[in-house]
Amino acid sequence: MLRRIYDWTMSLASRKSAEVWLAIIAFVESSVFLVPADVLFIPMTLARPERAWRYALTATLFSVLGGIAGWMLGYYAFETIARPILEFYGKAEAFDSLRTGVDYKTVLLLLVTSGLAHLPPIKVVTILAGVAHVDIVLFIVSAILARGARFLLIAWLLRRYGEPIRHFIEKQMGRIALALAAFAILAYLAYRFLAH
Repeated sequence: MLRRIYDWTMSLASRKSAEVWLAIIAFVESSVFLVPADVLFIPMTLARPERAWRYALTATLFSVLGGIAGWMLGYYAFETIARPILEFYGKAEAFDSLRTGVDYKTVLLLLVTSGLAHLPPIKVVTILAGVAHVDIVLFIVSAILARGARFLLIAWLLRRYGEPIRHFIEKQMGRIALALAAFAILAYLAYRFLAH
């Protein structure tokens, strides 16, 4: 089923309505959908590099709006709506582990790491932020910075290097983002340790 969803998402890149679909996918990825917006964003940007910044801004804006929807699900409707969504994706246990083992500041850090590297999945963190009652303004600023950095960096790489960089982005970018996320987590832990 996941492969069919992935292939369907890829097929949207060649449609005239691709930018509308990018907005929809970016929105639902941040709250309920499994396939990342990158799957659509990358081929669209390669096909029309002159629109790279526009696509990056569209993806960022709608990803943040989707994140707000995820936050609202966590804040107002966790048991009735968000938990069934997490169970559908097999993420309920991982969510419960995160929920019991993190504090407010850690949720913000996870928002940055998931926004940059999809670790943990963004939808899990947006819902968790709502459950943890993370301040909505702080949540929105963190989401804009993390998601914007990701989409703008990919847009810049695709405009500068074109198709040859695609393999690097699809295969290595995740590892680099993971390394940056790990560094951010370690820096945060070191800061907390030194502060106490």
